[in-house]
Amino acid sequence: MTSGSTFRCSCCAQPHDGPPLGYAAPAPAYWHADLAHQPDNMLEGERCVIAGTHFFVRARLVLPIVETGGEFEWGVWVSVSEQSFGRMSQLWDRPERVEEPPYFGWLATELAPYEPTTLNLKTNLHTQPVGIRPLVELEPTDHPLAIEQRHGITLPRIQSIAERLLQPPIR
Repeated sequence: MTSGSTFRCSCCAQPHDGPPLGYAAPAPAYWHADLAHQPDNMLEGERCVIAGTHFFVRARLVLPIVETGGEFEWGVWVSVSEQSFGRMSQLWDRPERVEEPPYFGWLATELAPYEPTTLNLKTNLHTQPVGIRPLVELEPTDHPLAIEQRHGITLPRIQSIAERLLQPPIR
């Protein structure tokens, strides 16, 4: 890895901008395009409802970068209870939302670079000031993502993720 503005890809040997310090999922793993036209389903910028019974909010899962002290960010979705979703929605535009205790949830984004799957990891969702997505705190387990959240992610690991996610599929 070089100075941070570019890196030489080990897959194609070409220089690339980056590597990016974050990636985001556009929808929860359980969403698919056909749901948009069915009743009781909604996907908007920060919230999602499936079948009127499954509730999701967009959030930030932040990993400290070991070498720089900076941050690497996964834009993820978290499944929360109907009660938590209602409370979060009620306080969505209110400054006092930061005083809420964490909401329990389940990670609803599958992050391809991690084995085993990241789906359904236990989380606590910490509300932030208005206009800032909630922060995800993973249960402190031995899952690789939880370990990276506690101990940090390295620059070579970030490059490895970029190489995996940015390369076109082999046909």
